[in-house]
Amino acid sequence: MDNVRRIPHPTADQDGLTRTAPHDAEAEDYVAGVIMNDRAAYLECARLITREDIYQPGVRAIWDAVSGMVAENKQLHPVTVRAELEKQKRLHEVDGGNLILRLGYETVPGVMAPAFADRIADVARIRRHDEHANKIKAKILTGATAEELDKLTDTHRQQEERRSTLGQGPSHLTSAFVDWDPFFATDFGQIQLLPGQLLAPGQQITVVGDGKAGKSLLVQEWLWRMATGQSFLGDRPQPQIPVLYVDAENGQQDIQERFLSYGGGPGRMGLLTYASFPPIRPLDTAGGGADLMAMVGEAEAQVVCLDTVSRFISGPENDADTWLALYRHTLLPLKRAGIASIRLDHMGKDGERGARGSSAKTQDVDHVWELRAQGGGTLVLKRTHTRTGIGPDQFVMVRQARKDGNRYLPGATRHVLMEYEQMQEAIEGSVPWLIARIDKLGLPNDAGNPRTIKALAAAGIKAGKDKIAEAVRERKNRDNLGSLETFPETFPEEVPGERSPGTPAGTEKPQVKHSPETSREPQETPPSPPSPPLGEGKGEGSPATGAPDEPLCTVCEKPLTGYRRDRGYDTHLGCEPESGSHPPEPHTPDDAA
Repeated sequence: MDNVRRIPHPTADQDGLTRTAPHDAEAEDYVAGVIMNDRAAYLECARLITREDIYQPGVRAIWDAVSGMVAENKQLHPVTVRAELEKQKRLHEVDGGNLILRLGYETVPGVMAPAFADRIADVARIRRHDEHANKIKAKILTGATAEELDKLTDTHRQQEERRSTLGQGPSHLTSAFVDWDPFFATDFGQIQLLPGQLLAPGQQITVVGDGKAGKSLLVQEWLWRMATGQSFLGDRPQPQIPVLYVDAENGQQDIQERFLSYGGGPGRMGLLTYASFPPIRPLDTAGGGADLMAMVGEAEAQVVCLDTVSRFISGPENDADTWLALYRHTLLPLKRAGIASIRLDHMGKDGERGARGSSAKTQDVDHVWELRAQGGGTLVLKRTHTRTGIGPDQFVMVRQARKDGNRYLPGATRHVLMEYEQMQEAIEGSVPWLIARIDKLGLPNDAGNPRTIKALAAAGIKAGKDKIAEAVRERKNRDNLGSLETFPETFPEEVPGERSPGTPAGTEKPQVKHSPETSREPQETPPSPPSPPLGEGKGEGSPATGAPDEPLCTVCEKPLTGYRRDRGYDTHLGCEPESGSHPPEPHTPDDAA
Protein backbone atom coordinates (compact mmCIF):
# COMPACT_ATOMS: atom_id res chain seq x y z
CA MET A 1 0.00 0.00 0.00
CA ASP A 2 1.46 3.35 -1.04
CA ASN A 3 -0.24 5.30 1.75
CA VAL A 4 1.46 3.28 4.52
CA ARG A 5 4.45 4.87 6.22
CA ARG A 6 7.19 2.30 6.71
CA ILE A 7 9.16 2.31 9.95
CA PRO A 8 12.93 1.88 9.41
CA HIS A 9 14.18 -1.58 10.36
CA PRO A 10 16.65 -1.34 13.28
CA THR A 11 19.19 -3.71 11.69
CA ALA A 12 18.94 -2.62 8.08
CA ASP A 13 19.60 0.47 6.02
CA GLN A 14 17.75 2.29 3.28
CA ASP A 15 19.33 0.13 0.58
CA GLY A 16 18.03 -3.19 1.88
CA LEU A 17 15.23 -3.32 4.46
CA THR A 18 15.20 -7.12 4.52
CA ARG A 19 18.90 -7.94 4.34
CA THR A 20 20.54 -10.08 7.05
CA ALA A 21 23.06 -8.56 9.43
CA PRO A 22 26.70 -9.59 8.77
CA HIS A 23 27.61 -12.97 10.26
CA ASP A 24 29.45 -16.17 9.35
CA ALA A 25 26.95 -19.03 9.76
CA GLU A 26 29.42 -21.70 8.62
CA ALA A 27 32.08 -20.69 11.18
CA GLU A 28 29.46 -20.59 13.93
CA ASP A 29 28.22 -24.09 13.00
CA TYR A 30 31.75 -25.51 13.10
CA VAL A 31 32.47 -23.95 16.49
CA ALA A 32 29.18 -25.22 17.93
CA GLY A 33 29.92 -28.73 16.71
CA VAL A 34 33.46 -28.94 18.06
CA ILE A 35 32.81 -27.46 21.53
CA MET A 36 30.11 -30.08 22.20
CA ASN A 37 32.84 -32.72 21.99
CA ASP A 38 36.03 -31.02 23.18
CA ARG A 39 36.45 -29.10 26.43
CA ALA A 40 39.89 -27.76 25.40
CA ALA A 41 38.40 -26.44 22.15
CA TYR A 42 35.75 -24.54 24.08
CA LEU A 43 38.38 -22.95 26.35
CA GLU A 44 40.42 -21.85 23.33
CA CYS A 45 37.34 -20.36 21.65
CA ALA A 46 36.31 -18.63 24.88
CA ARG A 47 39.57 -16.67 24.76
CA LEU A 48 38.50 -15.20 21.42
CA ILE A 49 34.71 -14.76 21.49
CA THR A 50 31.76 -14.34 23.83
CA ARG A 51 28.14 -15.40 23.41
CA GLU A 52 27.29 -11.87 22.15
CA ASP A 53 29.58 -12.45 19.15
CA ILE A 54 27.42 -15.37 18.01
CA TYR A 55 24.58 -14.36 15.70
CA GLN A 56 22.50 -17.54 15.29
CA PRO A 57 20.14 -18.14 18.29
CA GLY A 58 20.52 -21.93 18.12
CA VAL A 59 24.32 -21.80 18.18
CA ARG A 60 24.14 -19.28 21.03
CA ALA A 61 21.96 -21.71 23.04
CA ILE A 62 24.53 -24.47 22.49
CA TRP A 63 27.32 -22.14 23.60
CA ASP A 64 25.39 -21.29 26.80
CA ALA A 65 24.83 -24.95 27.64
CA VAL A 66 28.47 -25.91 27.03
CA SER A 67 29.81 -22.96 29.04
CA GLY A 68 27.71 -23.97 32.02
CA MET A 69 28.76 -27.60 31.77
CA VAL A 70 32.44 -26.67 31.54
CA ALA A 71 32.13 -24.45 34.62
CA GLU A 72 30.49 -27.31 36.52
CA ASN A 73 33.07 -29.83 35.23
CA LYS A 74 30.49 -32.01 33.46
CA GLN A 75 31.27 -34.42 30.65
CA LEU A 76 30.73 -33.00 27.15
CA HIS A 77 28.94 -34.91 24.39
CA PRO A 78 26.09 -33.96 22.05
CA VAL A 79 23.78 -36.22 24.06
CA THR A 80 24.66 -34.57 27.39
CA VAL A 81 24.37 -31.09 25.81
CA ARG A 82 20.91 -31.98 24.55
CA ALA A 83 19.94 -33.22 28.03
CA GLU A 84 21.19 -29.95 29.53
CA LEU A 85 19.09 -27.84 27.16
CA GLU A 86 16.09 -30.08 27.77
CA LYS A 87 16.48 -29.54 31.52
CA GLN A 88 16.58 -25.81 30.90
CA LYS A 89 13.48 -26.08 28.65
CA ARG A 90 15.38 -24.56 25.71
CA LEU A 91 15.15 -27.39 23.18
CA HIS A 92 12.86 -25.26 21.03
CA GLU A 93 15.85 -22.98 20.40
CA VAL A 94 17.76 -25.85 18.73
CA ASP A 95 14.91 -27.19 16.60
CA GLY A 96 13.87 -29.71 19.23
CA GLY A 97 17.40 -31.11 19.37
CA ASN A 98 17.83 -31.64 15.62
CA LEU A 99 20.45 -28.87 15.36
CA ILE A 100 22.56 -30.64 18.00
CA LEU A 101 22.41 -33.91 16.10
CA ARG A 102 23.37 -32.20 12.83
CA LEU A 103 26.28 -30.17 14.21
CA GLY A 104 27.55 -32.51 16.90
CA TYR A 105 28.30 -35.48 14.64
CA GLU A 106 29.71 -33.66 11.61
CA THR A 107 32.48 -31.70 13.25
CA VAL A 108 36.05 -30.59 12.61
CA PRO A 109 39.17 -31.35 14.70
CA GLY A 110 39.50 -29.34 17.90
CA VAL A 111 42.75 -27.68 16.80
CA MET A 112 40.83 -25.90 14.04
CA ALA A 113 38.28 -24.33 16.41
CA PRO A 114 40.28 -21.14 17.23
CA ALA A 115 40.54 -20.24 13.54
CA PHE A 116 36.76 -20.33 13.15
CA ALA A 117 36.29 -18.44 16.45
CA ASP A 118 38.64 -15.73 15.21
CA ARG A 119 36.51 -15.40 12.07
CA ILE A 120 33.36 -15.09 14.21
CA ALA A 121 34.97 -12.29 16.27
CA ASP A 122 35.95 -10.30 13.14
CA VAL A 123 32.49 -10.52 11.59
CA ALA A 124 30.84 -9.69 14.94
CA ARG A 125 32.82 -6.45 15.06
CA ILE A 126 31.64 -5.59 11.54
CA ARG A 127 28.09 -6.38 12.61
CA ARG A 128 28.31 -4.00 15.58
CA HIS A 129 29.50 -1.20 13.29
CA ASP A 130 26.66 -2.03 10.93
CA GLU A 131 24.11 -1.88 13.75
CA HIS A 132 25.56 1.43 14.91
CA ALA A 133 25.27 2.86 11.39
CA ASN A 134 21.65 1.75 11.20
CA LYS A 135 20.91 3.39 14.55
CA ILE A 136 22.40 6.63 13.25
CA LYS A 137 20.22 6.47 10.12
CA ALA A 138 17.10 5.72 12.16
CA LYS A 139 17.84 8.65 14.47
CA ILE A 140 18.32 10.97 11.49
CA LEU A 141 14.95 9.91 10.06
CA THR A 142 13.28 10.76 13.38
CA GLY A 143 14.84 14.23 13.47
CA ALA A 144 17.71 13.73 15.92
CA THR A 145 20.01 16.68 16.61
CA ALA A 146 23.73 16.71 15.95
CA GLU A 147 24.40 16.52 19.69
CA GLU A 148 22.27 13.37 20.00
CA LEU A 149 24.11 11.75 17.11
CA ASP A 150 27.48 12.67 18.63
CA LYS A 151 26.43 11.14 21.93
CA LEU A 152 25.35 7.93 20.18
CA THR A 153 28.71 7.74 18.41
CA ASP A 154 30.64 8.36 21.63
CA THR A 155 28.73 5.58 23.37
CA HIS A 156 29.53 3.15 20.55
CA ARG A 157 33.20 4.09 20.63
CA GLN A 158 33.41 3.64 24.42
CA GLN A 159 31.79 0.23 24.21
CA GLU A 160 34.26 -0.91 21.57
CA GLU A 161 37.18 0.38 23.62
CA ARG A 162 35.88 -1.44 26.69
CA ARG A 163 35.45 -4.62 24.66
CA SER A 164 39.03 -4.43 23.37
CA THR A 165 40.38 -3.77 26.87
CA LEU A 166 38.37 -6.44 28.64
CA GLY A 167 37.88 -8.72 25.68
CA GLN A 168 39.37 -11.94 24.42
CA GLY A 169 42.69 -13.17 23.06
CA PRO A 170 45.83 -12.05 24.91
CA SER A 171 44.01 -9.09 26.46
CA HIS A 172 41.74 -11.58 28.22
CA LEU A 173 44.70 -12.23 30.52
CA THR A 174 46.94 -9.18 30.17
CA SER A 175 44.13 -6.69 30.90
CA ALA A 176 44.65 -7.50 34.58
CA PHE A 177 48.19 -6.11 34.51
CA VAL A 178 48.56 -2.79 36.34
CA ASP A 179 50.05 0.06 34.31
CA TRP A 180 52.01 1.78 37.08
CA ASP A 181 52.31 5.33 35.74
CA PRO A 182 48.58 6.02 35.22
CA PHE A 183 47.83 3.90 38.30
CA PHE A 184 49.76 6.20 40.65
CA ALA A 185 48.56 9.28 38.76
CA THR A 186 44.98 8.40 39.69
CA ASP A 187 43.60 10.03 42.85
CA PHE A 188 41.28 7.31 44.13
CA GLY A 189 40.28 9.53 47.06
CA GLN A 190 38.65 11.93 44.58
CA ILE A 191 36.42 9.34 42.96
CA GLN A 192 33.03 10.83 42.09
CA LEU A 193 30.38 8.83 43.94
CA LEU A 194 27.17 7.96 42.15
CA PRO A 195 24.07 10.02 43.10
CA GLY A 196 23.11 9.35 46.71
CA GLN A 197 26.74 8.74 47.78
CA LEU A 198 26.06 5.08 48.57
CA LEU A 199 28.55 3.62 46.07
CA ALA A 200 31.09 4.58 43.43
CA PRO A 201 31.13 3.47 39.77
CA GLY A 202 32.01 -0.21 39.47
CA GLN A 203 31.53 -0.97 43.18
CA GLN A 204 29.30 -3.69 44.58
CA ILE A 205 27.10 -3.16 47.63
CA THR A 206 24.46 -5.02 49.61
CA VAL A 207 21.40 -3.36 51.17
CA VAL A 208 20.12 -5.49 54.05
CA GLY A 209 16.90 -5.05 56.00
CA ASP A 210 13.92 -6.90 57.36
CA GLY A 211 10.80 -7.41 55.29
CA LYS A 212 9.05 -4.34 56.71
CA ALA A 213 11.88 -1.84 56.41
CA GLY A 214 11.09 -0.93 52.79
CA LYS A 215 14.35 -1.79 51.02
CA SER A 216 12.72 -1.90 47.60
CA LEU A 217 10.95 1.43 48.17
CA LEU A 218 14.23 3.14 49.01
CA VAL A 219 16.34 1.57 46.26
CA GLN A 220 13.69 1.91 43.56
CA GLU A 221 13.36 5.65 44.17
CA TRP A 222 17.14 6.01 44.38
CA LEU A 223 17.79 4.25 41.05
CA TRP A 224 14.87 6.00 39.32
CA ARG A 225 16.33 9.35 40.32
CA MET A 226 19.77 8.18 39.19
CA ALA A 227 18.38 7.14 35.79
CA THR A 228 16.51 10.44 35.36
CA GLY A 229 19.35 12.73 36.48
CA GLN A 230 17.73 13.92 39.72
CA SER A 231 19.25 14.49 43.15
CA PHE A 232 18.80 11.99 45.98
CA LEU A 233 19.30 12.36 49.74
CA GLY A 234 20.57 15.89 49.35
CA ASP A 235 23.23 14.97 46.77
CA ARG A 236 23.57 17.21 43.73
CA PRO A 237 22.03 16.04 40.43
CA GLN A 238 24.27 14.26 37.93
CA PRO A 239 23.81 13.28 34.27
CA GLN A 240 21.47 10.35 33.64
CA ILE A 241 23.00 6.92 34.30
CA PRO A 242 21.71 3.74 32.57
CA VAL A 243 20.28 1.37 35.21
CA LEU A 244 19.04 -2.22 35.00
CA TYR A 245 16.69 -3.28 37.83
CA VAL A 246 16.16 -7.07 37.93
CA ASP A 247 13.18 -7.86 40.15
CA ALA A 248 11.92 -11.27 41.29
CA GLU A 249 10.18 -9.95 44.41
CA ASN A 250 7.52 -7.33 43.56
CA GLY A 251 4.39 -7.68 41.44
CA GLN A 252 3.82 -5.38 38.48
CA GLN A 253 0.86 -3.66 40.14
CA ASP A 254 3.09 -2.67 43.07
CA ILE A 255 5.84 -1.54 40.70
CA GLN A 256 3.48 0.72 38.76
CA GLU A 257 1.96 2.26 41.91
CA ARG A 258 5.38 2.91 43.42
CA PHE A 259 6.94 4.62 40.43
CA LEU A 260 3.86 6.79 39.98
CA SER A 261 4.11 7.80 43.63
CA TYR A 262 7.79 8.76 43.15
CA GLY A 263 6.86 10.96 40.18
CA GLY A 264 7.58 8.53 37.37
CA GLY A 265 5.32 7.62 34.47
CA PRO A 266 5.23 7.64 30.67
CA GLY A 267 8.16 9.67 29.37
CA ARG A 268 9.55 10.12 32.90
CA MET A 269 11.54 6.91 33.41
CA GLY A 270 14.84 8.14 31.97
CA LEU A 271 17.45 5.43 31.36
CA LEU A 272 15.87 2.90 33.75
CA THR A 273 15.37 -0.61 32.32
CA TYR A 274 13.17 -2.80 34.53
CA ALA A 275 13.10 -6.62 34.26
CA SER A 276 10.11 -8.07 36.10
CA PHE A 277 10.50 -11.77 36.99
CA PRO A 278 12.94 -12.45 34.12
CA PRO A 279 13.36 -16.13 33.06
CA ILE A 280 17.11 -16.15 33.64
CA ARG A 281 19.02 -19.13 34.93
CA PRO A 282 20.41 -19.09 38.50
CA LEU A 283 23.16 -16.52 38.83
CA ASP A 284 25.40 -18.92 40.76
CA THR A 285 25.81 -20.87 37.50
CA ALA A 286 27.75 -20.00 34.37
CA GLY A 287 24.57 -19.91 32.32
CA GLY A 288 22.89 -17.47 34.68
CA GLY A 289 25.89 -15.18 34.67
CA ALA A 290 25.86 -15.21 30.86
CA ASP A 291 22.12 -14.40 30.87
CA LEU A 292 22.56 -11.40 33.14
CA MET A 293 25.54 -10.07 31.20
CA ALA A 294 23.44 -10.32 28.03
CA MET A 295 20.69 -8.26 29.68
CA VAL A 296 23.26 -5.74 30.89
CA GLY A 297 24.65 -5.41 27.39
CA GLU A 298 21.19 -4.95 25.89
CA ALA A 299 20.30 -2.24 28.44
CA GLU A 300 23.81 -0.72 28.21
CA ALA A 301 23.58 -0.48 32.00
CA GLN A 302 26.24 0.98 34.25
CA VAL A 303 24.37 -0.01 37.43
CA VAL A 304 22.55 -3.33 38.08
CA CYS A 305 20.22 -4.11 40.98
CA LEU A 306 19.13 -7.63 42.07
CA ASP A 307 15.92 -7.63 44.11
CA THR A 308 16.16 -9.91 46.07
CA VAL A 309 19.47 -11.76 45.60
CA SER A 310 18.24 -14.97 47.27
CA ARG A 311 15.65 -15.31 44.47
CA PHE A 312 18.42 -15.65 41.87
CA ILE A 313 20.45 -18.54 43.29
CA SER A 314 20.01 -22.30 43.12
CA GLY A 315 22.39 -23.41 45.89
CA PRO A 316 21.69 -23.45 49.66
CA GLU A 317 21.66 -19.95 51.14
CA ASN A 318 23.70 -21.06 54.15
CA ASP A 319 26.41 -22.65 51.98
CA ALA A 320 29.48 -20.49 51.34
CA ASP A 321 30.04 -22.25 48.00
CA THR A 322 26.76 -20.77 46.72
CA TRP A 323 27.98 -17.20 47.20
CA LEU A 324 31.45 -17.99 45.91
CA ALA A 325 29.84 -19.37 42.74
CA LEU A 326 27.64 -16.25 42.48
CA TYR A 327 30.73 -14.08 42.60
CA ARG A 328 32.66 -16.20 40.12
CA HIS A 329 29.90 -16.46 37.51
CA THR A 330 28.08 -13.13 37.85
CA LEU A 331 29.58 -10.51 40.14
CA LEU A 332 33.16 -10.89 38.94
CA PRO A 333 32.22 -10.36 35.27
CA LEU A 334 30.24 -7.27 36.31
CA LYS A 335 33.14 -5.89 38.30
CA ARG A 336 35.60 -6.66 35.53
CA ALA A 337 33.40 -4.70 33.12
CA GLY A 338 33.27 -1.72 35.50
CA ILE A 339 29.54 -2.12 36.15
CA ALA A 340 28.26 -1.30 39.65
CA SER A 341 25.84 -3.71 41.32
CA ILE A 342 23.37 -3.54 44.20
CA ARG A 343 22.06 -6.63 45.94
CA LEU A 344 18.98 -6.47 48.17
CA ASP A 345 18.93 -9.05 50.96
CA HIS A 346 16.82 -10.01 53.96
CA MET A 347 17.95 -9.66 57.56
CA GLY A 348 18.56 -12.86 59.51
CA LYS A 349 16.67 -13.92 62.62
CA ASP A 350 19.37 -12.30 64.73
CA GLY A 351 19.37 -8.74 63.44
CA GLU A 352 22.68 -8.01 65.15
CA ARG A 353 24.40 -10.51 62.83
CA GLY A 354 23.20 -8.84 59.62
CA ALA A 355 21.95 -10.68 56.53
CA ARG A 356 20.76 -14.25 56.81
CA GLY A 357 22.77 -17.09 55.34
CA SER A 358 26.49 -17.64 55.02
CA SER A 359 28.98 -14.98 56.09
CA ALA A 360 30.58 -15.38 52.64
CA LYS A 361 27.90 -12.98 51.39
CA THR A 362 29.81 -9.96 52.66
CA GLN A 363 33.29 -11.03 51.60
CA ASP A 364 33.10 -9.83 48.00
CA VAL A 365 31.16 -6.54 48.34
CA ASP A 366 32.62 -3.08 48.82
CA HIS A 367 29.96 -1.91 51.29
CA VAL A 368 27.16 -3.45 53.34
CA TRP A 369 24.30 -1.08 54.21
CA GLU A 370 21.74 -2.05 56.85
CA LEU A 371 18.32 -0.40 56.72
CA ARG A 372 16.32 -0.24 59.93
CA ALA A 373 12.89 1.30 60.46
CA GLN A 374 12.61 3.40 63.64
CA GLY A 375 8.85 4.00 63.43
CA GLY A 376 6.90 7.00 62.23
CA GLY A 377 8.51 6.84 58.79
CA THR A 378 12.01 7.27 60.21
CA LEU A 379 14.73 5.13 58.63
CA VAL A 380 18.40 4.69 59.50
CA LEU A 381 20.74 3.43 56.76
CA LYS A 382 24.04 2.46 58.35
CA ARG A 383 27.19 1.10 56.71
CA THR A 384 28.36 -1.92 58.71
CA HIS A 385 31.13 -3.19 56.40
CA THR A 386 33.32 -1.25 53.98
CA ARG A 387 36.31 -2.04 51.85
CA THR A 388 37.21 1.53 50.87
CA GLY A 389 35.76 3.81 53.56
CA ILE A 390 34.81 6.36 50.89
CA GLY A 391 31.58 8.27 51.48
CA PRO A 392 29.27 8.76 54.50
CA ASP A 393 28.75 5.95 57.00
CA GLN A 394 25.16 6.70 57.97
CA PHE A 395 22.01 8.34 56.65
CA VAL A 396 19.01 9.20 58.81
CA MET A 397 15.96 9.88 56.69
CA VAL A 398 12.19 10.15 56.66
CA ARG A 399 9.94 8.40 54.18
CA GLN A 400 7.29 10.94 53.23
CA ALA A 401 4.10 9.89 51.47
CA ARG A 402 0.54 11.12 50.98
CA LYS A 403 -2.48 8.99 50.18
CA ASP A 404 -5.91 9.61 48.72
CA GLY A 405 -7.96 6.82 50.15
CA ASN A 406 -6.07 3.61 49.46
CA ARG A 407 -3.90 5.04 46.67
CA TYR A 408 -0.68 6.98 46.99
CA LEU A 409 -0.73 10.40 45.37
CA PRO A 410 1.52 10.77 42.30
CA GLY A 411 4.86 12.39 43.05
CA ALA A 412 4.22 12.59 46.79
CA THR A 413 6.48 9.75 48.00
CA ARG A 414 10.14 10.48 48.67
CA HIS A 415 12.98 9.83 51.08
CA VAL A 416 14.51 12.97 52.59
CA LEU A 417 17.34 13.52 55.03
CA MET A 418 16.43 14.58 58.54
CA GLU A 419 17.48 17.85 60.12
CA TYR A 420 20.16 17.56 62.80
CA GLU A 421 17.76 17.65 65.76
CA GLN A 422 15.48 15.06 64.19
CA MET A 423 18.48 12.95 63.28
CA GLN A 424 19.77 12.83 66.85
CA GLU A 425 16.38 11.73 68.13
CA ALA A 426 16.27 8.99 65.48
CA ILE A 427 19.63 7.43 66.40
CA GLU A 428 18.68 4.57 68.65
CA GLY A 429 20.47 4.62 71.99
CA SER A 430 21.43 8.30 71.91
CA VAL A 431 20.42 10.66 74.72
CA PRO A 432 18.05 12.69 72.44
CA TRP A 433 16.48 9.41 71.33
CA LEU A 434 16.03 8.39 74.96
CA ILE A 435 14.50 11.78 75.84
CA ALA A 436 12.01 11.41 73.00
CA ARG A 437 11.02 7.96 74.29
CA ILE A 438 10.57 9.27 77.83
CA ASP A 439 8.38 12.08 76.51
CA LYS A 440 6.19 9.57 74.71
CA LEU A 441 5.71 7.69 77.99
CA GLY A 442 4.08 10.83 79.40
CA LEU A 443 6.52 11.43 82.23
CA PRO A 444 6.73 15.02 83.46
CA ASN A 445 9.94 16.93 82.88
CA ASP A 446 10.79 16.86 86.58
CA ALA A 447 10.57 13.06 86.89
CA GLY A 448 13.63 11.75 88.73
CA ASN A 449 15.92 8.81 88.00
CA PRO A 450 14.02 6.10 89.93
CA ARG A 451 10.70 6.92 88.35
CA THR A 452 12.22 7.21 84.86
CA ILE A 453 14.09 3.91 85.18
CA LYS A 454 10.89 2.19 86.31
CA ALA A 455 8.87 3.62 83.41
CA LEU A 456 11.48 2.67 80.83
CA ALA A 457 11.71 -0.86 82.20
CA ALA A 458 7.92 -1.23 82.07
CA ALA A 459 7.96 -0.11 78.42
CA GLY A 460 10.78 -2.51 77.54
CA ILE A 461 13.21 0.28 76.61
CA LYS A 462 16.79 -0.57 77.46
CA ALA A 463 19.26 2.15 78.40
CA GLY A 464 22.28 2.53 80.64
CA LYS A 465 21.99 4.31 83.96
CA ASP A 466 24.44 7.01 82.90
CA LYS A 467 22.38 7.85 79.81
CA ILE A 468 19.17 7.82 81.81
CA ALA A 469 20.71 10.21 84.34
CA GLU A 470 21.83 12.54 81.54
CA ALA A 471 18.39 12.40 79.93
CA VAL A 472 16.76 13.20 83.28
CA ARG A 473 19.06 16.21 83.76
CA GLU A 474 18.30 17.59 80.32
CA ARG A 475 14.55 17.16 80.78
CA LYS A 476 14.68 18.92 84.14
CA ASN A 477 16.46 21.88 82.58
CA ARG A 478 13.72 22.46 80.05
CA ASP A 479 11.72 25.67 80.06
CA ASN A 480 8.40 23.84 80.20
CA LEU A 481 8.55 22.27 83.65
CA GLY A 482 6.29 19.34 84.28
CA SER A 483 4.35 19.18 87.52
CA LEU A 484 1.45 17.55 89.23
CA GLU A 485 -0.93 20.03 87.63
CA THR A 486 0.57 20.08 84.11
CA PHE A 487 0.76 16.28 83.80
CA PRO A 488 -1.96 14.96 86.16
CA GLU A 489 -2.51 11.85 83.99
CA THR A 490 1.03 10.66 84.74
CA PHE A 491 0.40 10.53 88.49
CA PRO A 492 -1.97 7.57 88.78
CA GLU A 493 -1.28 7.15 92.49
CA GLU A 494 -1.36 10.83 93.35
CA VAL A 495 -4.22 13.33 93.29
CA PRO A 496 -3.72 17.02 94.02
CA GLY A 497 -4.13 17.52 97.74
CA GLU A 498 -3.58 13.84 98.61
CA ARG A 499 -0.45 12.23 99.91
CA SER A 500 1.19 9.25 98.32
CA PRO A 501 0.87 6.05 100.35
CA GLY A 502 3.35 6.02 103.21
CA THR A 503 3.92 9.77 103.21
CA PRO A 504 3.62 11.36 106.68
CA ALA A 505 0.93 13.95 107.04
CA GLY A 506 1.99 17.50 106.34
CA THR A 507 5.13 16.67 104.33
CA GLU A 508 3.75 17.63 100.89
CA LYS A 509 5.99 20.03 98.96
CA PRO A 510 4.52 22.39 96.38
CA GLN A 511 5.87 22.32 92.82
CA VAL A 512 7.84 25.44 91.98
CA LYS A 513 8.31 26.68 88.40
CA HIS A 514 11.95 27.36 87.56
CA SER A 515 13.18 29.78 84.96
CA PRO A 516 15.13 28.31 82.03
CA GLU A 517 18.47 29.41 83.50
CA THR A 518 17.82 28.03 86.94
CA SER A 519 19.50 24.74 87.73
CA ARG A 520 17.21 22.17 89.29
CA GLU A 521 19.96 20.03 90.77
CA PRO A 522 20.41 19.96 94.57
CA GLN A 523 22.59 22.85 95.64
CA GLU A 524 24.57 23.37 98.79
CA THR A 525 23.52 27.01 98.94
CA PRO A 526 20.20 28.32 97.63
CA PRO A 527 20.25 30.70 94.69
CA SER A 528 20.35 34.38 95.54
CA PRO A 529 17.98 35.91 96.45
CA PRO A 530 16.28 32.85 97.94
CA SER A 531 12.54 32.49 98.09
CA PRO A 532 11.01 32.59 101.58
CA PRO A 533 11.15 29.09 103.07
CA LEU A 534 8.04 27.00 103.03
CA GLY A 535 6.66 25.76 106.31
CA GLU A 536 6.89 22.01 106.60
CA GLY A 537 5.48 19.63 109.16
CA LYS A 538 7.71 18.06 111.78
CA GLY A 539 5.83 14.82 111.97
CA GLU A 540 2.89 16.36 113.82
CA GLY A 541 0.84 17.08 110.72
CA SER A 542 1.32 20.83 110.52
CA PRO A 543 0.37 21.74 106.93
CA ALA A 544 2.80 23.51 104.67
CA THR A 545 2.03 27.14 103.95
CA GLY A 546 2.99 29.09 100.86
CA ALA A 547 5.08 32.19 100.65
CA PRO A 548 3.15 35.45 100.99
CA ASP A 549 3.56 36.29 97.29
CA GLU A 550 2.36 32.87 96.04
CA PRO A 551 -1.32 32.66 95.03
CA LEU A 552 -3.22 30.07 97.05
CA CYS A 553 -5.98 27.70 96.04
CA THR A 554 -9.32 29.04 97.32
CA VAL A 555 -10.39 25.52 98.29
CA CYS A 556 -7.35 23.84 99.87
CA GLU A 557 -5.37 27.06 100.53
CA LYS A 558 -2.19 25.57 99.11
CA PRO A 559 0.08 27.30 96.57
CA LEU A 560 -0.96 27.32 92.92
CA THR A 561 1.81 26.36 90.51
CA GLY A 562 2.34 25.64 86.85
CA TYR A 563 -0.14 26.60 84.17
CA ARG A 564 -3.00 26.92 86.73
CA ARG A 565 -1.19 29.81 88.33
CA ASP A 566 0.07 31.32 85.06
CA ARG A 567 -3.39 31.35 83.48
CA GLY A 568 -5.13 32.95 86.46
CA TYR A 569 -6.97 29.95 87.93
CA ASP A 570 -7.80 30.23 91.63
CA THR A 571 -8.09 26.47 92.33
CA HIS A 572 -6.15 23.31 91.59
CA LEU A 573 -7.56 21.07 88.89
CA GLY A 574 -8.62 18.51 91.48
CA CYS A 575 -10.26 21.18 93.61
CA GLU A 576 -12.58 22.47 90.87
CA PRO A 577 -16.16 22.31 92.24
CA GLU A 578 -17.42 21.10 88.82
CA SER A 579 -14.54 18.83 87.72
CA GLY A 580 -13.21 17.37 90.95
CA SER A 581 -13.18 17.48 94.72
CA HIS A 582 -10.59 17.87 97.37
CA PRO A 583 -10.50 15.43 100.29
CA PRO A 584 -10.70 16.83 103.79
CA GLU A 585 -7.46 17.62 105.53
CA PRO A 586 -6.30 14.97 108.02
CA HIS A 587 -6.73 15.86 111.69
CA THR A 588 -4.10 15.32 114.36
CA PRO A 589 -4.96 14.53 117.97
CA ASP A 590 -4.18 18.16 118.83
CA ASP A 591 -6.74 19.33 116.29
CA ALA A 592 -9.33 16.96 117.72
CA ALA A 593 -8.74 18.39 121.13
